Amino acid sequence: MIPLRIKVEANADQPFVVRLRSFEVDAWEQRTERLNPFDATLERVGPEGADYVGEGGSIRILGLDPSKIDGDVLLVNPRRGTADRLIRSSSQHNTFLVTERCDQICLMCSQPPKKHHVDLFQYFETAALLAPEGATIGISGGEPTLFKDRLFGFLESVLDARPDLSFHVLTNGQHFEEADRHAMGRIDQGRVVWGIPLYSRDPGVHDEIVGKAGAHARLLGSLALMCRLGAQVELRTVLMRPNADRLPHLARFIVSTLPFIRTWAVMQMENIGFGRMNWKALFYDSSEGFDVVGRSIDLVRSRGIDALLYNFPLCTVPEPSRHLAPATISDWKRSYREECDGCSLKARCGGFFEWHPANHGYSNLGAIQ
Repeated sequence: MIPLRIKVEANADQPFVVRLRSFEVDAWEQRTERLNPFDATLERVGPEGADYVGEGGSIRILGLDPSKIDGDVLLVNPRRGTADRLIRSSSQHNTFLVTERCDQICLMCSQPPKKHHVDLFQYFETAALLAPEGATIGISGGEPTLFKDRLFGFLESVLDARPDLSFHVLTNGQHFEEADRHAMGRIDQGRVVWGIPLYSRDPGVHDEIVGKAGAHARLLGSLALMCRLGAQVELRTVLMRPNADRLPHLARFIVSTLPFIRTWAVMQMENIGFGRMNWKALFYDSSEGFDVVGRSIDLVRSRGIDALLYNFPLCTVPEPSRHLAPATISDWKRSYREECDGCSLKARCGGFFEWHPANHGYSNLGAIQ
């Protein structure tokens, strides 16, 4: 996997944000035109590491080729001797994990919630302002809207300062209220997509999946508010045994009640966290039972709502629907199997999560010639 946390040496007492810069030119006057106070430039590379120097002092990167991290934005923790790669300049999959706390306990959660929380919004704001032009940055958790005042302020500030940036925010949709209208109204909703899960038309099934009574009703109230605010909503449904058979019912509910959503994303499970613990009980083999998925997305698309398949290897999807399955697995956790060798679709296939089980879980899998 691509490392998101790297080893560093830095002479500092407190965490700080820095952008690494490597230049082929040596003239200092040429370099300064492209620098800001958060930049550190490559001075030398030796067997002990790559040394960078900036206004904030020096930093040594250990174990990585500088060409692989040029332009990356790091959150450095000097006391731990580590740095998190908040922005990888060459990647389209940059996400800020703003909290590990959550008020739901989803059966298939890939990142089970934790009780502690460390507020890093000031560092995330600095990192976002250093992002490459035109970047889309993900916001994830835990549940980001547990700290919605900080979240809304962060989005407003960054979007005002960087008109070229956009955000994709993952949230369970449990904490939006009418009182948030003013704060959300200051956010450019045209540059924020809210990824919100709805797992079933049946409130009982949805609430059981998320482990929270009343979550379905609360979610529908939030979606109504998002509609009134003109927010862009990507509705997300993880495909599982408890909800697969009734997916067409959910599709009909979406077109009749939620026609304002931007996209409906039907997603395959991730075999990690609670998803790994409950894999045998939850995993739905869409390579065998794709018909229920196909009929559902066809219905939604026929009513003018975009519908896509996330985390589906292309060989598990019938040919007529493969154009609806983009490569959504983040590059840092994407892998391919031996069966993928020689596949004509590999270049545009999202592959598997790095931790997908060796026996796949899919009964029909193999290279497409």
